[in-house]
Amino acid sequence: MRRLWVIFAEFVTITLAIVFVVTLIRPDWNPWRRNVVEIRESSTPGGLLSVSANSNSANRLTYADAAKRAMVSVVNVSSSREMKLPKGHPLQGDPLLRKFLPPQDGGDGDSEAEQQAGLGSGVIVSADDKGGYVLTNDHVVNGANTIQISFADGRVIPAKVIGTDPESDLAVLRVEGKGLTPITFGQSEKAQVGDVVLAVGDPFGVGQTVTMGIVSALGRNRLGVNRYENFIQTDAAINPGNSGGALVDLNGNLIGINSVIYSQSGGSLGIGFAIPVSMAKGVMEQIISEGSVTRGFVGITPKDITPELADALKLPVARGALVENVSKGSPGDIAGLKAGDVITAIDGKLIQDSVAAMAVIAALKPGVAIPFLLVRNRQENTVTVNIGKRPKVQRGRKDLTLTTQPMGAMDFSARHDSRDRLGFFGC
Repeated sequence: MRRLWVIFAEFVTITLAIVFVVTLIRPDWNPWRRNVVEIRESSTPGGLLSVSANSNSANRLTYADAAKRAMVSVVNVSSSREMKLPKGHPLQGDPLLRKFLPPQDGGDGDSEAEQQAGLGSGVIVSADDKGGYVLTNDHVVNGANTIQISFADGRVIPAKVIGTDPESDLAVLRVEGKGLTPITFGQSEKAQVGDVVLAVGDPFGVGQTVTMGIVSALGRNRLGVNRYENFIQTDAAINPGNSGGALVDLNGNLIGINSVIYSQSGGSLGIGFAIPVSMAKGVMEQIISEGSVTRGFVGITPKDITPELADALKLPVARGALVENVSKGSPGDIAGLKAGDVITAIDGKLIQDSVAAMAVIAALKPGVAIPFLLVRNRQENTVTVNIGKRPKVQRGRKDLTLTTQPMGAMDFSARHDSRDRLGFFGC
């Protein structure tokens, strides 16, 4: 009997060891792993496969396979919201505008209420027996009274907003209907400058359109468009109406959500920006599971380390985030962070600048104790901070701007003031 117990104990120990190793190496094989929402994910790095050869000609290359995979999952998002124009405003007398803005009684003596039509795109990210979830931009549906989703097969179905995150300019919609085809998620973190990408959306409301370009740059984060930025830059043609559409690799896998363009006219100049799917996925899952996004909070004001500051502080390299201010009573203040500290790593992740510091802090889970590696008085120190929950920020004021394009189409996107001043437009 003793021998049997020894054999049984050895078997259980070996089995648990195998399960532990498999869980570490392939967590997706874990039967107890809980997903917020069922999505398709590709194990192939994005945009690295050769384009397919057309069967009619051995020398003819095409992106048709990737386009077909993505197009069935990209939808048109049309919305209607109320806008008030002052009485006597020049747009009130525009006959072309009147076709889009039927007059209504505004209820006050100084303005007239108009129904504003908005166009954008979206991506089906998950589907079930009853319907599915659509990922799009916050500025596409912000303030909308009604939302309609037009599918590639011709169906038009109402949608409702599950939740939005203005700080990353993302929103999740729920649509009821069968036969939805979710897109396959790619690996945006493996994208490289020079990778060929396709942009899929509904520019100017002309219908579903595919454009091609390359990844022009990665990690664009100082545009002043959103609070949390980590854009993929592309020269694939993106125009008004493409907002919320898909940026896909040559396998047809989603690597970004098209969000904004740099333009002096509102049309494409070959400088477009997409939110990487690695960032969008986390925001989407929080919205679906909790209805909103919760971010970490420390209560510090960081500043970049310039070469001049590095010399003054006797730092070996100009890297890290200088703590300019610590809010009284904040998690950072309680933990002992001080103005003048230079944060070089957070939870083992090296910090390059202030933008990286805020991004890492925002991604931390509230209630968890995290080590901050910092330089204070020319000596390295480690301070453990109990991460707090970032307070909700009031949505910034947005102006409704009308841009008439040369082709006569109109875009009624709600745009941040900073976007207009810098030439950035919600596409």
